[in-house]
Amino acid sequence: MLNKRSFVGLLAALVMVCSCALRAASENTKTEIDQLKRDIESLRAQLNKVSAAPASRGAVDRALETKGYGPDQSVKTKDGRLTIGGLLQTWYYAPQTDQHALFDDPVINATSDTNEAAENNSFRIRRAELRFKMDIHENVSATVMIDPAQEAASFPLVTFNQANCGYIFKSLANVGTQFANVNGAQVVPNGTPAPGSTLAINNVETGAGVLPRLLEDAYINYHGVIPHHDFTVGQFQPFVGEEGTRDNGHLDFVERSFVGLLDNRWDLGAAFHGMWWDDRFQYWGGVYDGAGNLFGSATSPTMGGVQSQTSENRAATTSRKDIGYRIMLRPIYCNETWGNLEIGGGSLYGFEGSSNSLTPLSAPDNGLSAVKTNAYDHFAWLCYKPGCAACGLWIRAEMKWLRDRMAPGSVIDLAGNGTGPDANIQEVGKPITTGGFYAAMGYRLGDSCWQDTCPCWIKQFEFAGRYQQYQNVLIADSAVPDHTDVYKTGVTTAAINYYIKGHDAKIQMNYNFVDNPKVNNPNTSFHNTKDDSFVVNFQVAF
Repeated sequence: MLNKRSFVGLLAALVMVCSCALRAASENTKTEIDQLKRDIESLRAQLNKVSAAPASRGAVDRALETKGYGPDQSVKTKDGRLTIGGLLQTWYYAPQTDQHALFDDPVINATSDTNEAAENNSFRIRRAELRFKMDIHENVSATVMIDPAQEAASFPLVTFNQANCGYIFKSLANVGTQFANVNGAQVVPNGTPAPGSTLAINNVETGAGVLPRLLEDAYINYHGVIPHHDFTVGQFQPFVGEEGTRDNGHLDFVERSFVGLLDNRWDLGAAFHGMWWDDRFQYWGGVYDGAGNLFGSATSPTMGGVQSQTSENRAATTSRKDIGYRIMLRPIYCNETWGNLEIGGGSLYGFEGSSNSLTPLSAPDNGLSAVKTNAYDHFAWLCYKPGCAACGLWIRAEMKWLRDRMAPGSVIDLAGNGTGPDANIQEVGKPITTGGFYAAMGYRLGDSCWQDTCPCWIKQFEFAGRYQQYQNVLIADSAVPDHTDVYKTGVTTAAINYYIKGHDAKIQMNYNFVDNPKVNNPNTSFHNTKDDSFVVNFQVAF
């Protein structure tokens, strides 16, 4: 056995051996660390040499750089701040196939009405907007927006492809361009009158683009001078309704409702806007040229009947102006429990009227808009987004009442009682009132109480539905030709939206179930047209 002295000696020897081993390991580690430092310094020196080497530049690049332009230069304006934005919407749509349109009636009224121009599936550039906003002064800004896609006139309305040339009303039969034009009346080869318009088919056959629709926004805004108010002059959307004036990139569905489409227009004029209580109470007032009529109808004898009429970027048809107002209130705003509630409404009043009678010199004078009409547009809307457990849900509704006079020759007379050169066309109808509404509901998973538990790809979905109804089918009264009968169309839309990056990048899919009007009149019969449609919107905004 080891005695105490031997054990102490052995322990001392072991400590000496371990100390020598640790010293040797420490020296080796220091040597390796020093070598790594030298390697890093060598790599850093090589990288600095590469970075310092001049980039290869062409003559154009060098010339631009000397003037302050190029890929490494800041974007500058001479004065103020310029903001550039845009919106691109590409559609694919597929309607049901039905060659016979709504007024097709070979039995009672011997009317030919074809749907062949609107039943084809197609791709479409729905919008291609470019917006430029210049803040030239702390109190003055200017905005210009163009949309070349709006000049196309050959695409049907996807929610109701019976509409004549892109607006919401069906008031003429569509006839083929092979029909001869005799004294303003379309006739088949055997000479039988064929009331209607060649416009829809002609536009598809020729790829027509009509009317000055390229320029949309072009206005100057004055702000910050009078507290809570700003003023706008130029061309802009009249402050009418809610959906019609909403940003095109923020629509809940692929296409606006009938109510929204009637309000989605531009006009020349001036307006003021007031905001109070953190924007919870706002009001607008304006005066506008109001060229044409509120229904958006006009006639062109050389084009074979009704065409969609526009009020933008054109001379006024009368010295009388339209006057309108709009009021919006948010009684519940950013409340965690109750959410957000917005209600609004207003009116537009004017003396619209229509162009002259089809019968030469039959009006009191031979000027523009000889038939004066007291017109109005009343509207109201509601938007609600609840909070708490119901967050992610939203509800919208809007209604409209519209009174004006349709343009001469833009409404069919199925009974053949007209008094103009074509007995199957209403010459000058009396003013009419049409109305309608839409109600919509949706649920966006990314805003719901499930947003933190849903997989990332699932919470980008939104599911929505809408029902709309409008009195948009017009025919001359069979007993009193200057009266116009109105019939309503209903459309139910089911939608799925997928938000890749909010509204800046999204895909929308809609299926529209169209319920055409039913008619109980011995002198009138409507073809039960099949015109449901499926539409996909691919959207990018910036």
